[in-house]
Parts: sequence; C-alpha cells; structure tokens
Amino acid sequence: MSARGRGAKVLPSELNKVCPERGDDPATHPRKMSDFEVVPNLQQSSSSVSRSRRKAHFPSGSNEKENLISWIPENIRKKECTYFVESSQTSDSGRIVCECGYLREQHLDDAAKPPIFLGKEWDPSRHIQEMPTDAFGDIRFTGLGQKTGKYVRVSSDTPPRVIYHLMTQHWGLDAPNLLISVTGGAKNFVMKPRLKNIFRQGLVKVAQTTGAWIITGGSHAGVMKQVGEAVRDFILSCSHKEGDIVTIGIATWGTVYNRESLVCPMGGFPAEYVLDEENQGSLSCLDSNHSHFILVDDGTHGRYGVEIPLRTRLEKFISEQTKVKGGVAIKIPIVCVVLEGGPGTLDTIYNAITNGTPCVIVEGSGRVADVIAQVANLPVAKITIALIQKKLSILFHDTYELFTESKLVEWTKKIQDIVRSRQLLTIFREGKYGQQDVDVAILQALFKASRNQDHFGRENWDHQLKLAVAWNRVDIARSEIFTDDHDWKPSDLHPVMAAALISNKPEFVKLFLEQGVRLKDFVTWDTLVYLYDNLAPSCLFHSKLQKVLLEEREHTAGSKMPRLQMHHVSQVLRELLGCSTQPLYPKPKHTERPRLSIPVPHIKLNVQGSSLRSLYKRSAGRVTFTMDPVRDLLIWAVVQNRRELAEIIWAQSQDCMAAALACSKILKELAKEEEDTDTTDDMLALAEEYEHKAIGVFTDCYRKDEERAQKLLTRVSEAWGKTTCLQLALEAKNMNFVSHGGVQAFLTKVWWGKLSVDNGLWRVITCMLFFPLLYTNLITFREKRLQPTGCLARLRAFFTAPIVIFLMNILSYFTFLLLFAYVLMVDFQPAPSWREYLIYFWLFSLVCEETRQLLYDPDGLGVVKMASLYIKDFWNKLDICAILVFIAGLTCRLIPSTLYPGRIILSLAFIIFCLRLMHIFTVSKTLGPKIIIVKRMMKDVFFFLFLLAVWVVSFGVAKQAILIHNEERVEWLFRGVVYHSYLTIFGQIPSYIDGVNFNIDQCSPNGTDPYKPKCPETNADNKKPIFPEWLTVILLCLYLLFTNILLLNLLIAMFNYTFQQVQEHTDQIWKFQRHDLIEEYHGRPPAPPPLILLNHLQLLLWRGLLRRPASHHKLKEKLEKNEEAALLSWEMYLKENYLQHQQCQEKQNTEQMIRDIAQRHGCSWKRKLLLDQCRGGCWGCSNLHCLHRVDVLAELLDLDRVKRTGVVEQRLGSLEDQVRQNQALWDPAGCVCLTGSSKALDIKEIDLEGKPEESQPPYHVLARNLLYPGSHTLRFPVPDEKVPWEVDFPLYNPPAFSADHKDMAVQDPFSLSLESLLKINYNTMDGLIDRQSFHGLYAVQDGLPLPGTWRGLGFQLQHDRGLSHSWRRNLDGSIIRKSLKKMLEVLVAQYPLSDVWALPGGSLEPGETLPLKLKWILRREFWPQFQNLLKQGTEVHRGYLDDPRNTDNAWVETVAISVHFDTQNDVEMKRLNSFLQGCDPELCIRWQVLDKRIPLHANHKELLHKVSTLLGAYY
Repeated sequence: MSARGRGAKVLPSELNKVCPERGDDPATHPRKMSDFEVVPNLQQSSSSVSRSRRKAHFPSGSNEKENLISWIPENIRKKECTYFVESSQTSDSGRIVCECGYLREQHLDDAAKPPIFLGKEWDPSRHIQEMPTDAFGDIRFTGLGQKTGKYVRVSSDTPPRVIYHLMTQHWGLDAPNLLISVTGGAKNFVMKPRLKNIFRQGLVKVAQTTGAWIITGGSHAGVMKQVGEAVRDFILSCSHKEGDIVTIGIATWGTVYNRESLVCPMGGFPAEYVLDEENQGSLSCLDSNHSHFILVDDGTHGRYGVEIPLRTRLEKFISEQTKVKGGVAIKIPIVCVVLEGGPGTLDTIYNAITNGTPCVIVEGSGRVADVIAQVANLPVAKITIALIQKKLSILFHDTYELFTESKLVEWTKKIQDIVRSRQLLTIFREGKYGQQDVDVAILQALFKASRNQDHFGRENWDHQLKLAVAWNRVDIARSEIFTDDHDWKPSDLHPVMAAALISNKPEFVKLFLEQGVRLKDFVTWDTLVYLYDNLAPSCLFHSKLQKVLLEEREHTAGSKMPRLQMHHVSQVLRELLGCSTQPLYPKPKHTERPRLSIPVPHIKLNVQGSSLRSLYKRSAGRVTFTMDPVRDLLIWAVVQNRRELAEIIWAQSQDCMAAALACSKILKELAKEEEDTDTTDDMLALAEEYEHKAIGVFTDCYRKDEERAQKLLTRVSEAWGKTTCLQLALEAKNMNFVSHGGVQAFLTKVWWGKLSVDNGLWRVITCMLFFPLLYTNLITFREKRLQPTGCLARLRAFFTAPIVIFLMNILSYFTFLLLFAYVLMVDFQPAPSWREYLIYFWLFSLVCEETRQLLYDPDGLGVVKMASLYIKDFWNKLDICAILVFIAGLTCRLIPSTLYPGRIILSLAFIIFCLRLMHIFTVSKTLGPKIIIVKRMMKDVFFFLFLLAVWVVSFGVAKQAILIHNEERVEWLFRGVVYHSYLTIFGQIPSYIDGVNFNIDQCSPNGTDPYKPKCPETNADNKKPIFPEWLTVILLCLYLLFTNILLLNLLIAMFNYTFQQVQEHTDQIWKFQRHDLIEEYHGRPPAPPPLILLNHLQLLLWRGLLRRPASHHKLKEKLEKNEEAALLSWEMYLKENYLQHQQCQEKQNTEQMIRDIAQRHGCSWKRKLLLDQCRGGCWGCSNLHCLHRVDVLAELLDLDRVKRTGVVEQRLGSLEDQVRQNQALWDPAGCVCLTGSSKALDIKEIDLEGKPEESQPPYHVLARNLLYPGSHTLRFPVPDEKVPWEVDFPLYNPPAFSADHKDMAVQDPFSLSLESLLKINYNTMDGLIDRQSFHGLYAVQDGLPLPGTWRGLGFQLQHDRGLSHSWRRNLDGSIIRKSLKKMLEVLVAQYPLSDVWALPGGSLEPGETLPLKLKWILRREFWPQFQNLLKQGTEVHRGYLDDPRNTDNAWVETVAISVHFDTQNDVEMKRLNSFLQGCDPELCIRWQVLDKRIPLHANHKELLHKVSTLLGAYY
C-alpha cells in the first residue's frame, strides 16, 4: 500500500550526483550469521591482564611472524575480478579497463579467456571471487623516519570477528575502553587554528586517558589527516610510554595509491610505502600517522565508499564486545565525532543516531557539521525545508546547484530526525561554558546517551560508573554521575571500589570514599584475598608470595599450588616488618574461612576466573573478619608502591603514626630486594615521605600535649602486630623521627627514670657514692609521692634509674679492667691469687648477664629468633668474642705447661674488653658521634686494605724474585714479600735493595742462619751484588709513588668524606643509637657486676620456682580500651589538622608560583597565551592548567551570566511555540490521525546545554521512519511541515508496500487491482474483521481507506508499591523534600525475538476476544476471569496509536485498560499471579516499578504516563 509519511527509495544514480563517496546504508544490511560464527583456526582470547603486557608490535622473533604468515591466508581473503569485460570508460592514462576498473594485465590469466557460461554482462556477484590475501605485515613510510604500522588487505565480506581477532591476538592490541569513530570531509578543508588545536588536543587526550581506539578512513586528506596530525603532535610532545595511541585507518584497497608496494604473498616485514600526494591523481595515499590499516577490497579499482559497510559492521561488532579491566566488565561504548563533511557524512550521522550511537558535532568545521550545529537548538517544527535550503546555500555554495528539490526534502527529514534525538546529539562549540575541551564533550555525549537510555532500576547508572572507572575520568564521574539525580548507596559502590583499587585509580577511590563508602564494610577477609590475588605480576611482593606458596607446596609434597590465603601474606609481611611484630593475619584453624556478608549490586566483575559478584554474596552463619580495614588496604597499596592510593588510604587511618612508620619500614625492606633502580628510588622516596608524615603528626601532637604524645610512642598497637611506634621507627632506621625533640625528651625521661631531669650529673654521682645524701634535697624526683625526704622508696627509685645503673656499671667495669690489668702485669702467679679468682667470679657474672640478655624474650619470639637478634648487635659480638678469648686463655692458664700462652691469650682478651668501653661512651654527646665516625672509618680501612694488598704483594713478590734466589724458608718469604714491603711504606727501606748500602754480614749467604735473611744474588769473587740495581730502584720509586702518595691520600680522602657525611648527620645518628643504650639499661638489673648475680638469683627463683611471669621492662605500654580509643581519636583529630595545614601550604606555594609567573610575563593576556601554547606542547600539565583557569575565571563568570539570560529567553520562546502548535493541532479541520493526541500543555525541561527538550509531537513520528520495520523498503521522506494532508506536496510519491503476515488465514487478499480493493468492506464489519475506527467514519479513496484498518486491544495491570521521595540537596548539603508520591508496579512482558519490553496485549485477531500474546501469558482456565477484570478496569486510551508499522492506508488503533490493585495482598492480584505462565521459555514476565526510563515501547510509555497522572503516582 502507498504510505503518506513514508520514505521512497532514492535511486543510487541520484545520490551519486551529490555524494560520490556514499556507500551502502548499513542499516539496510541484516545481521549475517557469518559475522558471528566460529572462524577456523581462531584461538581464544587470553585474559586482559596478560594482553595488557603485550606490546603493540611483534617481537623480533621468527615464531610470531611464522604464525601470522600461516594464519592470515587461511582466515583472511581478498577479491579478484575473474572475468574481463571492457568498460566504456578509460583509465587516467586513456587505456582500456574492465568494468571493475583494472587494466587487462592486472587481471588473472584466465580472466581474458572467459568461458561461455559466464555470460556477456559483467556481474560482480559472479565475476569477482575471493582468494587468500596477499598484502599484510608491517608498513613503513619511506622518508618519514621509523614510522611503522600494521596493515592487511581484506575482503569486503570478511566477518568482523576475524578482523577483531587479528587486531587483538596477532597485532597485540588491547581491547579498547572506548571506540571513537571520526568521520567527515574526505577532502582537505580549512579550520580555524584555535579550533583545530582544541580538536586535536581533546581527541588525543580522550584516546590516551581512556585507552580508546580511533577509527578513521585512513587516507592522508580531510578529517583523517587532521586526526593523524593530532596523534603525531602528541607523540612528539610526550614520552614513549605515553605516546601509544591506536589509530586505525579503514580504507578502500582500490583507491590506495602505490598499493603495489604493499603486495607480498608471504607478508611484508616491513613493506616500504611512499607517500606521494603530487602524483596520486584521483586516488589517495595512506596517512603516515595511523598505526594500523585495514584495506577493504571488493575487487574494483577507484571506487570510494567500499569500506563503509565493513567499517559499520566492525564498529558494531566491537561495541558488542565486553571488556574486562580492573575487575569491571563493560560493553565497549562507541561515539561518532563529526568534522565538516558532505552528503555521505549526513548519512553516517543519521545511521549512527538510528542505531543509538551518540554523535559529537564540531561546530565551526564547516558544511554538514555546521548545518546540524546551527539548527540543533531549534524546535523541530522550526527546522523547515526553507531553513535547510538557506543553510545549504551558505555552507555548500560551491555545490549547491547539485541539490534537487527531492534532495532538499530528504536532507530536511534526516536533519529533523537527528535533532529530534537530542539525547544522542552533542554540539561542541569553541569556548562554550562546560565544554572547553573536546574530550569532555565526547565523554559527556556518551553519558548523556546512556543516561537517557531506557533501563530497569539503576542499571544505567551502574553502566555509566563502570565507563568512568574504565576511562579513569573522575572529573566526568563527579559532574555527570554523582549528582542529585541518583541516590547512591555505599554498598552499590563496593564492586567498582575494588575495581578502582586493582587498576590503581586513586582519584576514584577518593571519590567513592567521599560518596560514603565505609572501609569497615568494604574490606573483609575475602576482599583482601581477592585483592592480593590480583597483584600486578611485576610487583616484588607478588613474587615473594609465590615463593611462600611454592615452599608450602614443597613442604606438603603436593602437586597443586596452594590457594593464596591471608596467613601467607602475613608471613611475608612479618619478614618485612621485622620479627618484633606479631602476625597480622592468623592462620585459620579450620578449612572454612570467614566470608563477606554484604550484598552487592549486579555488576559483572571477572578477574582471573573469579567473580567479585560471587564474592559479595550473603552467606549465613559466617562471621566477617577484618581487624583494621584501613591498615589492610594501606598495606596492599604500599607493597605495590602505589603512592597516590596509599596516601588517600593513610588519610583515613586512625592509628596514623604507626601506619606511616610501618609503611616506611615495608618500603625500605622491599627496596633492598628490588632489582629495578627506578622502582628502588621511588620506594625509598615514598618511605622518606611516610617518615615525614609521622614526624608531622607527632610534632602537632607534641605541641598540644607532651605526655599524650609520648604515650603514642610506647602504646602497644594491636593493629600493627602488638608493636609500638618507637619500635617501628627503630626497625625502619627512621633517624629523623627518632631524633625528633619529642622522642628525645621521652628517651631522656626514661634515662633518668623517676629522677628529675634537672638533676646535675655530679649530684647523681655524689649520691651514688654517698647514698645517705638521698634523704636530703640534693636530688629531686618527678613523682610527688617521692618528694618526702623520709620516704624509703626514694632509695629504690634512685638505684633503679637507668642513669644510675649505667654509672654503677661504668664504675664496676673500670674496676674490673684495673684489677685485670694488675693481675696480668703484677700478680700473674702459677697458682691463681685471690685477686685472679675475683676476676673469674666477675667474668662469671658478666656471662650470666649476657645469658639473661640472650634468653630475655618478652615478645615470645623464641630462643632461635632471640639468638639471631642478639648476634646482630655489634657490641654483643664483641662481648662474646672477649668472653670466648678469656675462656680460652683461662683454660691454657690453668694447665701448667701452657701458662705463658695462657697469659698471652688473656692479654688479647684484655684488649677486647677495653674496646668494649667505646659502647659505654656512646651515651656522651661529645664522644658518641666520634665513635660512630670511627666505626664508619673502619669500613673504609677494609676497602683500602684490599687495594693496598694488591700493590704490597705485587711489589713484594717482584722484589723477592729479583733479589733472592730460591728462598725456601716460609717465614722469611712472608717477611720479604709482605712485612718488608709494608714497612717500606712507612720509610723502613731494606738496605740490601740498593747495592751501595749492601753489607754481607747482615745476611746469610746460603740461608742457613735462622735469624738472618738470605743474601741477594752476589758475585762469587768479590761478593758484590749482581742484581740490576736500576730496576729495583725504579720499582721502589713506583711502589712508593702509588702507595704513599696515591693510596694513602685516597684513604685520607675517604676518611674526610666519611667524616663530612657523618658530621652532617652526627646529631641524628647519635640520637638514634642513644636509644639502644637507654633501652639496655632500662631493662637491666640494678646491681652492677659481680653483685648482679643476686638479681639473677632472684629472677631464677621468681621464674623457675614460683612460675611467675617476669615483669617486662621494654618501652611498651598496654592501654585500657577506653583510654586507647580516646588517645587514637585525639591523634586522628591532629592528623586532620596536619593534612589541612599541608594543603594550605601547597595552595600557598601554587599561588606564589602564579604571582611569580605573572611578574615574569607581565599582563594576564600574555600569560594566558603562553599557557595555551604550553598546553599544546606539554600534555596533562596540571599546574599550567590551573594557571589557565585563573586567567579565564572572569570570562567564565560573564559567560555564566549571559548563559542564564539566554536560557530564560529560550525557554519563553519555546513555550510560545508550543502553544501555537497545540492551537494549530486543535483545529477541527485536521485529519483523523491527529485528533487522538490532544493533551495538556507540558512545561519543557532545560537540559545541561540549555536546549529545550521537546515533548513528543501529536502527529505520527514513529510512522515516518525512513526504513520500514522488518524490511529493506525505504519510505518517502516527509518532513514535519508536509505531514498534514492539506499541505501541498507534489513531490510525494510513496512506494506501494504490504508487509507479510505470518498467519495467512487472517491476511487481507491485497493487490493493486481495483477489483480486489472493491471487495473490502470499510467502516463496517467485514466478515470477522472489524474495519470500524474508534474515531468515526473515515474516507475511502480509490478503494483505499484514509486512514484505518488494524485494531488492537491492550491493557495495563498495576498495584501500589510504596511511596517515592522526590528530593534534592540544598547548598549546605541538607535534604529538601520536594514531593511525596506513591509508586506503582506494572506488569510487563518481553516476547521472543524482541529487544524491548511491552505491556501485555497485542493485535486482536478476527473472531477472538483476547489478543494472542495475552493468551501466551495467562493459563486457559483464567481467561474468563481475566475478561471480568478488564470490564472492571478503567479505559485510559481508545483510538489511534503512533506505531512504526502505520502507513497511509493501514494504521493501528488500540484500547488501553488499567486494572489497579491497591495492595500486594489483593485477592485478585494473588489469583492473577498464580495463573501467570509462559508458554515459550524465552517469554519473560515481571512486575516492574513504574518509571519513565523503563525499556518499553514509546507509545506504551505514553499510556503509562496517563495512568500515573490518573492515579497521582510517581512517573
């Protein structure tokens, strides 16, 4: 039947006059099974994690190339013409060509000898055949440096699945997070320089930040050239790592100039390609700035547009793929960016809008882009043929004469449909408020399209958030997602929070925390296991975990690698934190571990085969476990060296000082094992940063309250393995922290014990020697209870002070050394005297004390671990050495035959005991640093001795060999080689080395005298030396030159460097090492040796016999829970102050930098120009970006004021237009199809861009889609102004079309003959078919009605669900409730082979009382009861319904009945639910909350809107 409002198919010849590059409409091609079938030899895609580590280009190995060479010909084909038919046209050179465009010699040999059955006419479907492709590999552009890309020649019928597999598996491309299809003018065009720069920077920025693929036509002209130059500029201005942008050019093989150089049957690796624009003629060269090329071949030459269908199918296929990144699974979104363009570009935009692809139109680029941009803000009714004609005459002034009247009508109709879908259309205007960058416009376009897409519940919001996380665009998430339009629950954000953590997106983590995510609810045992399972393989901590798992597998003798558990993590952490900490995660005693018990929204998250969705299932009977969620996340971030992420998490910590010091310790330990030097430097820098954080917080605490700050140092932190902040700082060797004034004040207080620190040292020594003076006022105490002079506790308090214990031990040690020296020098008898026995007893007490220190284990580490810690201390090693040497000397001394050797050994032991004095003097602020310098210089001496030994030995051996012949005595060999050479350095030169001073009496001629060296080589006659004196003298001079001058001065320089280095930090080093001495004497028994044995006896009785636990003297304090909570709250409060102070300092520094730059560059406009240039050359420079915003702040304020005024005027104008439209449509003379749509005036909403959001026009819109549903028939384009029959439209010539009906019994016998049309009875019952209209009689012209034949029956079932709160937030954050409406649930169904949901019902077949689709839903026994329900319902609509199937002579009329149940407990509703069924397994039925965004047919939504208005419910 003819169709008014339909689109007639325009002849290709007419289109080619205006658009020679236009290809086939992709919407007219149905989906082919070949696009999705399994392709032979295709391998499954690996995980995104493994693919992300692959490079974009092949390695140099031969295996990859061999695989590519074998795979491509098997799966990818090209097209060749197999039948030469001479064409009436000739080539550019005037030669005869085939109908395919190729010369005769460019055909196959058999093509010139056509068989008879091929026929005489050239038919591409028969005469073009596919065969294995012969052009693929690497393409290198000659003369343009090392620009190398990938290319392949493919058939136009190649399935997109094969091409996508080639790109992701063989070309090594990561699946994109976004697909940007850039289209527009294929010829070079002129853009404003500023607009060009903005477009280039924005396009590349969005591709680089989101990981997008850019798809263009691939040629070196027009918009493709603009994209290529944008990528080139970005690569030149950025580092190698940042400059990886995938730019794919899809071009027609037959239009590529110099394509012969790409042909290589075995693959070109690389193929040299020459870009020659001067000689390309009508062909085009490939753009050298694209990274990949897909050259589409249909077997023809010189015909443009061949690639468009394949490009459309490929883009559609890619957009249907799911990309898993960071645990978030998203369907790859696609956006179309339009610059300039001609008729073909308009078709591309129209097809994209029709397929639901958002489009970004760059205004100011010219032609089609400007036409659409200039009318996009207008109501559709104002976009008339005359207006479009005017725009085309201005913007297409060169080709305007090619536009026929029918072409103007078609353009107007398409532009109206494009503008009508405002949710898919975004206009980028230079300098527009909120859209200063193209990247923002592109991403906002995607979000706007997603936001306006129909959906159930919060699916759309989840999708938008997943896109933002995948793109890492937190700015878009803040402005577009987290608004007052949607109320996010914290639990809804848990999956994307995990994804943001895994993919290292700290800004999103910060955003989610701001949105209310509680780490206490998020972090659980299973979440931690999941996070550690997804550590980066390159992370050092990951390799250490794998090592632990491997050791466990070997220990258990199992063949399978054990699953990662948190006790494995704890094992590695304890190695990093030190053994002074307890395990952070206990090993489970049972196989079933705690599980997470928090419900999580429906977001698919797949990483390494595990689903985070399954992780967040509610499991009854399992207890969640996590001790400190902030600590757990902080450790996870720190072990991966993620600076920004760790900083955000640390800001949430409560025990922040301990956390910072622990992070510093972990990072320093990891840096020791890290092989990469850059990573090591980053770790050490981050460790230093955390040390500064701890110092900053402690400084604020110490300023507020010294006593509470010192409690923080010694408080036992349960979260960090029952250790203390002070212990963590010591373990990490954080000298800056330990040398802090507050820490040193605390150590001084510990050093003085209960004594006042104001006491002079001479007072303490005096009272120690004459203790009755304690009961005078000579000594003061800190505690008030010790102030009375008669208190007996003063005596105990004095002698238990560490400083007094230290002084008494010094006195005892000096006494021991004096007595030891006296015995060695004066009183060493064969039989030991009482003084010597006293020394033995004294040494025994020292041994007992060392044993006590070895076995003292307050933390329960075990004897082995305590022994290792004991041995690590240098002074303990010295003690053990001295004791062992003493015992050896004592053993020899007690044996009469070895008395003298015993005295020698005891003398050596005395030396070692004297060296032990240096440890005592480390407490001195004067001597302590010097002792440290000596220790450091000892290391320099050892390195120096190695160099010195080389020269000593080399000179000694040469000298000995030259002077003396065959010296066999070993002791004299050693003297001659080493000893004499060493003494030579200090000036003791052997006399026999020079013949002048030679004296034969000082040596033994034959070497028989044991007390004389052997004589040098002499003359047998006169006994004169015959060795070459000149050589030995030269060797001696060189030896002295290198040793005395070079090496000794080198040693002096090393000493000087060490001294300067230590001297700069000598105070810090002394303060750091001072702690060891203080802690040692803080826990040491008060009595000095040998009286210390009394304390050891007491300890033995206390622990051994009475079994009482020993009192711990470590600098630890276990606080009560209430006191600890108050202390941590106070610390957290001061930490917040510290962070705010840091932010203020950074802000002041930025402002100062702005002022400095302003003074340097003068006035603001010069500064702004400079910054714009910097932004063009330095991408992502945040500081310069801030400066730019300062410059344009006033401009933005002015724009905002103008914008507000323009919005109001625009809104008033649109309201006036709508009133006039409704008045015109209410005219009684209007046609029947428009009478059923009158309704009240709706106030239009203003969207983000200030555009009026038009309500649906009352006349049919869906019925004027250019493509009839389910067919390839194009309707005649009818603009809005030509819809009324009263309007003259002489061009209107719709095609005759009747859709096929599946049920032939109810299909009208239709033909164009008047005889068959006269058999139909209109406006009455025609047999079983009711041909009456709800709107009354309709006209019949030439046997065809105007309008109506189809009638349907639809109904709605709904019930009350609850109340809906409509609210918004005030500026201060308070919630203002706007309305309180009840919510409805409606019964919806999704029928087989349908993508959308619908209200139950459908077409009413002749003779039936209920629609067939309704019978599918209800059981047969319920049909009569349901008819009674319909009678009780309320009729909400009766008459015409806008439907895509409507035509001029056949349209849909329907009756909509609302059946309402007040409550869910309604008896009728329960009965209805019990009879709901699905006769088809693909049929879905559900009760859905009524909302304007649920995915229903557009006309069904209008019916629901009427129902919600009728019942006063939320819509």
